[in-house]
Amino acid sequence: MSDLKDRIRNLIIEKLKLEDVKPEDIADDTPLFGEGLALDSIDALELVVALEKEFGIKVEDEEVGAEAFKNLSTLAEFIHEKTGA
Repeated sequence: MSDLKDRIRNLIIEKLKLEDVKPEDIADDTPLFGEGLALDSIDALELVVALEKEFGIKVEDEEVGAEAFKNLSTLAEFIHEKTGA
């Protein structure tokens, strides 16, 4: 699971062009929205598209997405469940 989290960290930084953020700055429980990384709705859309391409998953609806995108751990668990990896 730590390899998956590292992939997600790097994907977030690369796809959202977070040049001031290093992978080690994103802890497992760092909120992705609001306090924490302070991502916004545009970032959310870009991240969903990037994750769908990278992992071949589908984010079904906003409610599922809101729960899955709380922090790195919940996002990794969501991807793990979807891919079985």
